[in-house]
Amino acid sequence: MNCRMREAKILYRILDQRLSRLFNAGPQAVFDGRLLGLEREALRVAPDGYISQVPHSPTLGSALTHPWITTDYSESLLEFITPPLPGPGEALRFLDEVHRFACRQIGDELLWSASMPCILAGEASIPIAEYGHSNLGCMKHVYRRGLAWRYGRIMQVIAGIHFNFSLPDSFWVAFQQMEGDCRSLQEFRSESYFGLIRNLQRFGWLILYLFGASPAVCKSFLDGKATSLTEFDEHTCYGPYATSLRMSNIGYTNRSEKKSGVNVCYNSLPEYIASLTQATVTPWPPYQRIGVKVDGDYRQLNANVLQIENEYYTSMRPKQPPQGDEKPTVGLRRRGVAYVELRSVDINPLEPLGVNETQLRFLETFLLFCLLNESPPFDVEERAMIDDNQMAVALTGRDPALVLRRRRDPALPLRRWADQILGLLQPICALLDMGETGQPYATALAEQREALAEPERAPSARIVAAMRASGENFFRYARRWSEQHRRHFESRPLAEERIRVFTEAAERSLREQAAIEAADEISFDEFLARYFAQS
Repeated sequence: MNCRMREAKILYRILDQRLSRLFNAGPQAVFDGRLLGLEREALRVAPDGYISQVPHSPTLGSALTHPWITTDYSESLLEFITPPLPGPGEALRFLDEVHRFACRQIGDELLWSASMPCILAGEASIPIAEYGHSNLGCMKHVYRRGLAWRYGRIMQVIAGIHFNFSLPDSFWVAFQQMEGDCRSLQEFRSESYFGLIRNLQRFGWLILYLFGASPAVCKSFLDGKATSLTEFDEHTCYGPYATSLRMSNIGYTNRSEKKSGVNVCYNSLPEYIASLTQATVTPWPPYQRIGVKVDGDYRQLNANVLQIENEYYTSMRPKQPPQGDEKPTVGLRRRGVAYVELRSVDINPLEPLGVNETQLRFLETFLLFCLLNESPPFDVEERAMIDDNQMAVALTGRDPALVLRRRRDPALPLRRWADQILGLLQPICALLDMGETGQPYATALAEQREALAEPERAPSARIVAAMRASGENFFRYARRWSEQHRRHFESRPLAEERIRVFTEAAERSLREQAAIEAADEISFDEFLARYFAQS
């Protein structure tokens, strides 16, 4: 055993012990039944490369009620959602079908191939999403108005991939027995997921390094703001060593959190709920100055640090499917954490779906590493280190001299620390591959080890190199791939049976929206009062 692996074994001894117990228990018995889901955001873009001004098509269904096709911040920012499915292949097949159906409905528009947006003609060029005239639909729209007043519309049209992950009850029962834990299964599962979340934040810089795919941005996105970025040409800025500008300080951040002194805590589920709730009830003077209801028209839902829980941006969220109009924190308090949502994955312009199967298998492995590894509570110092590491990797991750800080351990060069972590993933891949044909998880890991050894293979490096080689700025590069992906989807029309499934889902969602609108019996003011009164 070399020195580096010996060091890793010492630092991650809890991980080693847990993996040994899982091997002995029979990995198929405990891992069978794990589920994953995908959410892919994609801007609709007009043929001239500007954000679409065309409303969300009724042929796509209702953005309020459709289970698989909705909108995010903007009327032009589509969001495709898969149900929870048993493997990466199944999730990608469903996502592919949604893309193929959507391409039939959007005329000559393109689905933008990158996380950073197309050409923007200022704030006014970005239409805020509409959800009909029900109280629920109005709440979703007003919330987005509030985001515009607080952060600007431009920040809200950045797109990404969200990766949803859960483990079956069989795993949690076996794992709890291995740990000798006496709490209720719900409490054990929730606190274990929080351990995963803390470790994802500790080690999540690795995702930015390996999968960051937003090293450049159109100057129209910057809207004249000064940055530390380098000019690529008259239309594009980039970071020479950047991995994910989307996850950097030019992307979406909650600027008011640190200033207000309201900090969301991840050390336990109760602390998370309490701190997040506090942020939603604490007034913030700059937002008070905006006003809430001005001349009878809502500008935002309220003037608090966060309007609602979902305004808080983080790389991973604990999730519990809501029942009705239930607040996220209420669902978490009542039923615990059901799954986690990873939000730090950039859209890869080279992939028609923005992500590929090898990448998803690696993410599964990495999340299990985060779950099984020791995960002590955060202190203030470590929280600052985590934020600094993420920002450094987002802006300069491919700099060979980059050194990252660690809790109570010596700082390490990024590539040395990454190599250490990737080595620790090997036995997890072995566990997962026991239920597979071949060794797809080991193969996925090997691909990332190659990318670490040859940084020019990382998506961020490949994008910058391709732009230089072709003489294309960011806009032309991303549009070319958007056009290519459209041809890819058009060349593979859906079977009539699947067209019928998606068409019926769209029609059903429109009927459901109409039913919600017809059922409203209280004013919007009363609806909001009841919503925020939940406890």
